[in-house]
Amino acid sequence: MESRMPKISDQQIRQYVIDCGTRQTPLLRRLREQTLALAEGHMMTTPAAGQLLALLARSIGARRVLEIGTFTGYSALCVADVLPEDGILVACDASEEWTAIARSYWQEAGVDDRIDLRLGDAAQTLKGILADEGGAGFDFAFIDADKESYDAYYELCLKLVRPGGLICFDNMFWGRSVADPEDMRAETVALRNLNLKIQSDDRVDMSLVPLGDGMTFIRPRARAGEPVAVAGVAA
Repeated sequence: MESRMPKISDQQIRQYVIDCGTRQTPLLRRLREQTLALAEGHMMTTPAAGQLLALLARSIGARRVLEIGTFTGYSALCVADVLPEDGILVACDASEEWTAIARSYWQEAGVDDRIDLRLGDAAQTLKGILADEGGAGFDFAFIDADKESYDAYYELCLKLVRPGGLICFDNMFWGRSVADPEDMRAETVALRNLNLKIQSDDRVDMSLVPLGDGMTFIRPRARAGEPVAVAGVAA
């Protein structure tokens, strides 16, 4: 007997995920609505991805988190909300305009004391942290920023995130263009090359997942003789 396939659109299933698969607070819904009204609103993390990031951060007991590309603060709010009271999320972004929206919502949510917003060039910010604090001091990193710099962020996060921690990259499909060999735009090529690099990198465990526009999850491995740090404590 032939099974019946329901005629459900992609938009309907996306809405179903939001309605039944996430726990958006009224504040998160309001931030989402305000962001979607912007011309650049499509850059915001989806509710499903935001909830997954929060779940992963909580699952590994993350205390120190890096976020590269904060926009209006949706994903930072999701993750900061599950950090312990002494936790900190270092948010890197270049826009005062967009992060001003983020700050207001963080303050309203009561998590602004857990978020250290650093405006400027993200790679320079990460290099500064590395110089000041040394490596392996973070448990979790989420990257959703300028695509041509993803490889630089990858290498810096491998130094900053402890073995056994977690690094997440968003937009690794880049609108599916990474699978199109004729698309040679700089951003597409950068992401395509990074996907291949991560796949063959024996420094990490990895998985590229068809969630949204493609998310890659990376677990830095401990080097020979190096212990895997417990959550919230550098190796």
